[in-house]
Amino acid sequence: MTTTSRRRAFTIVELLVVIAIIALLVSILLPAIGKARDQAKLTQSLSNLKNLGVAHASYAAEWNGRQFTLIDDNIGKYGPNADVGFQGYAAARNGRLHPGINFGTATNADGTSGSYIWTHEAGALPIHSCAQPLVMEPSNGFEYWGSFRIPNVRNFNVYVGNKFYDPTFYAPKDTIVLDAITNRGQDGTNCFDDPQEYCIANFTYPWGFIPAWSSYCLSPAGMFAAQVMDEDFTGSPLDLPGGFRSPAMDQAKYSSLKTHMLEHQWLQSRRAECNTNIQNDIGSFYESCEPFYFNHCWESNPATLFYDSHVETVGVRKAERADARVTAQAGYGLWSRDCGNWGADGYHIGASYDYANTSFHVLTTDGILGRDILAD
Repeated sequence: MTTTSRRRAFTIVELLVVIAIIALLVSILLPAIGKARDQAKLTQSLSNLKNLGVAHASYAAEWNGRQFTLIDDNIGKYGPNADVGFQGYAAARNGRLHPGINFGTATNADGTSGSYIWTHEAGALPIHSCAQPLVMEPSNGFEYWGSFRIPNVRNFNVYVGNKFYDPTFYAPKDTIVLDAITNRGQDGTNCFDDPQEYCIANFTYPWGFIPAWSSYCLSPAGMFAAQVMDEDFTGSPLDLPGGFRSPAMDQAKYSSLKTHMLEHQWLQSRRAECNTNIQNDIGSFYESCEPFYFNHCWESNPATLFYDSHVETVGVRKAERADARVTAQAGYGLWSRDCGNWGADGYHIGASYDYANTSFHVLTTDGILGRDILAD
């Protein structure tokens, strides 16, 4: 006699139970995976800043302790404003203009090569708006400019990877810029893969080309002479003969509390991407999606490098609490509310996402001698 066995199939109810269990597991695991990825990107950003801290130390070692700068120390003595000062500088040198801002050498599609440099010439981009750490006298729409936004120029990137588009200068969460860099090189190439000092992007404006700014910005307050950011000084750095002389890094009085570089955009704990409150008429890689900045939301906590070379995230709430505490005790806060055209409005505070009200890092009171946070 032959016997046969019949395999019992799953019932619909059993299948539904299995599917429900799988869905539950996925719902539990996906947030954890997302958090792990997010943490990995933050860790990479902090690592980038740590490496940039090493580069700053190398720069200082070769330049008598000085910080990165793109402007002549004594430009202020040549005139009462940037335009007159630069022209006076040129006249004193038989027409020699202020040194240009060099992005590096590159080969064009037609085979010609050369250096991509912004120069101060008639009809060209006003280099004085870019060479200054921060434009204290905004004009002609160039209030977004300043060398604090472009640490990846040739003057400094030789201490990193000798490339303008070195990945060290870009945060993993700065997605719009990363997309531009990886897709807008000549013939759509990835500029990170381009071995040249500068990668020519298919991205130009009537008055010239625009590079993709580094994700990390320097502290312009720390790049000026400390007197410029004094609470009682209300003029321009051009009013001081040595206003543009970058102080030595070891002049940081509170090196563990004074920020040196941080993520310029709101990247950590971000809830919104495009800031319609900012109208950037001069154009940028962001085009019609100018992002919120690091100081535009209470929940923002940018990855940050300090002058003592340690890195951490600094919450806007923490910076605001520190500022309020010092204001209550001293009568003035940790960032200047009375400095040139930035004044009471601070660094684009009016374009904030919520009611964040701080300009730490950018307008630090007393500059390199000041603090941006307080010790815990």
